[in-house]
Amino acid sequence: MRRLLLGVLFLLVLALVAAAGLGYDYLRFMDEPLALDETQVYEVPPGSSVRRVARDLHEAGWLERPAYWEFHARVEAESATIRAGEYRLEPGLTPRSLLALFTAGRTVQYSLTIPEGWTFAQMMAAVRAHPQIRQTLDPAGDMEIMARLGRSGEHPEGWFFPDTYLFPRDTTDIAFLERAHRRMVEFLDAAWAERQEGLPVESPYQALILASIVEKETGHPDERDLVAAVFNTRLKRGMRLQTDPAVMYGAGITSGRLRSRDLRTDTPYNTYTRAGLPPTPIALPGGASIRATLNPADTDVLFFVSRGDGSHHFSTTYREHREAVIRYQLGGDASRYPGSRR
Repeated sequence: MRRLLLGVLFLLVLALVAAAGLGYDYLRFMDEPLALDETQVYEVPPGSSVRRVARDLHEAGWLERPAYWEFHARVEAESATIRAGEYRLEPGLTPRSLLALFTAGRTVQYSLTIPEGWTFAQMMAAVRAHPQIRQTLDPAGDMEIMARLGRSGEHPEGWFFPDTYLFPRDTTDIAFLERAHRRMVEFLDAAWAERQEGLPVESPYQALILASIVEKETGHPDERDLVAAVFNTRLKRGMRLQTDPAVMYGAGITSGRLRSRDLRTDTPYNTYTRAGLPPTPIALPGGASIRATLNPADTDVLFFVSRGDGSHHFSTTYREHREAVIRYQLGGDASRYPGSRR
């Protein structure tokens, strides 16, 4: 009997020693780097189990003890929160931090930059050309887009905030557009709430239209509030805006210079032939242009003319403006002056 008890005790001691060794091996494994010599990208397919992911990583040669990793995931009760997507696995990553990476959903992010002043058409061309954005929209369905965004029947121009957007692979086109649209709505509403008193624009949408003109007319960032002041003052006084970018937008001209006949051809966007604002924005205005439109400089400037270096000369009187046109546009030859466009 005594010999039997000693045998059982010996087996228990062996089991405890083995368990201790196993526990030590498990803890050591969880905090040792994966077998990664260089950065790798691994995709967790939708619906993947911890076991499947562990097997994939083991077969790739990156995870030495898949059973340990699966055990850790289940003990931590994190297995149900592993998120699908692409992940960048860097050298030095441990099994413990790998699980944290998957459960946090820190997927590989791709980017698309929408510059200030782009048109809706330019933005859509970039969205449709991006290899990591999944296309779900009809290429000819611009109005479908606005309907999907809850703005059925509205023109899409101007309603998307220019910025650099990060997103995981396989993001849908409509998801990208929803995000850019939401940013614009939120920014415009916040800027409208902080606008100056006495502005001639009567709604956030009118502010968006005018901001798009300010965006297209601004060469230097520090001139935005002056450009905005010109157009706000003109609207207050009932003067025509006489802005070339709006005419170009209405005529479908994307580059080059306007011709005399373009200025004479009446369209809803011809601000030489029609008073007030055009019917829609003419581009995607950035936040700085929206803020400048709603908080223009405190000045009576009514005219501006390009100096030829991207900056403008601003004038409060027609006489001063005429002199600036002759100086900067006509090489000082007053005989060539046809009259001010602005």
